Amino acid sequence: MDWLDRLLAEHRRAEDQIGSRPLADVLRQQLRTVVDLYASARVPLADRVVRLASEHAQFLVWMAQDQGQTAAALAWYDRSHEWALEAGDPNMAATTLSMKAHMAWSGGRGDRAVRLAEAARWSAPGTSLGVQGMAAQMAARGHALNGDGDDATRFLDEAQNLIGRAAEHPEDEPVWMYFYGETWFTLQRGMAALHLRDWRAAVDHLTVGLAALSAEFRRDKTWYRTCLAHAYAGVGEAAQALTVALEAVPRCLRPRPPTLLERTPHHGRSPAAPGRCRGRQLVTALREFD
Repeated sequence: MDWLDRLLAEHRRAEDQIGSRPLADVLRQQLRTVVDLYASARVPLADRVVRLASEHAQFLVWMAQDQGQTAAALAWYDRSHEWALEAGDPNMAATTLSMKAHMAWSGGRGDRAVRLAEAARWSAPGTSLGVQGMAAQMAARGHALNGDGDDATRFLDEAQNLIGRAAEHPEDEPVWMYFYGETWFTLQRGMAALHLRDWRAAVDHLTVGLAALSAEFRRDKTWYRTCLAHAYAGVGEAAQALTVALEAVPRCLRPRPPTLLERTPHHGRSPAAPGRCRGRQLVTALREFD
């Protein structure tokens, strides 16, 4: 069990760099191994086996969502949440609901994102401060997506307070929260600002967050660079928008490269394209990697 715990942690780190496709089959087989152990495990080891199965399922959710496999992601959400409840793990139970809120946000459904984030908070008492902060910031993103700046700011401030307190006792946080901290939260403030069309605030938050984001989060850096390009276009700084976007293009590892000019539910309506000439340069670069 110790070895399987370490292996899962290594796979999480690997996914940050190489993406989900090379790991999905490996994780599914690894989960089968964990489930096979359950038949012969006795209490209290049985609780640990089920908890580890829940963690694997939660990671498979993320990979399915990353690859655009919505139905598979929803099925893994339900399985992970059920196993978390069986194992008596409130942190994972709440995390699965927060991730489901993330999925709603990704699909442009702000109201559902808020409801699921709130469910993550009230349905699993006893969660860590970091897990509570994750749920609060998901509610903030849902409100921002709906254009509700006041509620978005209120939840962001609450989430930041929880993050700061969680940082004082990192040993109390579950292992899958390794990425969660001030840098990540700064980037989320930038995302919320994009929703609210506060382009300058988005540029400021995303620039600060990207500068502090570790190089190991290679794919995250690519995604947030595309967001920064979008923010620069909103401000009207076309040349800077093009520079940032062109830097991101060759690093795209997702099955479908992050969008740079189109309308997306993540950002609402796009600002004006960053100059026709620069727009053509970006489209040409995207086609080279299509």
